Amino acid sequence: MADSSFDIVSKIDRQEADNALNQAHKEVEQRYDFKGTDASIAWSGESIVIKANSEERANAVLDVFQTKLIKRGISLKSLETGEPVQSGKEYRITSTLKEGISQENAKKVNKIIRDEGPKGVKSQIQGDELRVQSKSRDDLQEVQRILKAADLDVDLQFTNYR
Repeated sequence: MADSSFDIVSKIDRQEADNALNQAHKEVEQRYDFKGTDASIAWSGESIVIKANSEERANAVLDVFQTKLIKRGISLKSLETGEPVQSGKEYRITSTLKEGISQENAKKVNKIIRDEGPKGVKSQIQGDELRVQSKSRDDLQEVQRILKAADLDVDLQFTNYR
């Protein structure tokens, strides 16, 4: 019997992220506590720029955006946020959505699979994803359970299960 396998990836549904940003933008425009604060959130190329007239307001806009991401099923581990930076009279926060598993994180996941996973499981790094193989599907499910329980700083999804 051939080996069963699955891929470990870290991807974001861009449409859901865009929807979350649009919802946050609408809420910021309509909420009473943001009136007159010049608070805004928008795409700037691949990054997200949050602007407000005070550091607290900028953080509040970021909090609204994070809430919308969670409701849309996007993990906050995918959101990389900078510190509020003063630029003239306004504060800016630049955030990016990260996709793919970095080489460093891929090595961490590989080590977890080797150390804690069942013995017949093989894993290999393929660019920004990992392929996990085993003769037993039960072993593959055990690996998924271990990785879901592990405290990693990257959002993992399991795809291509065969």
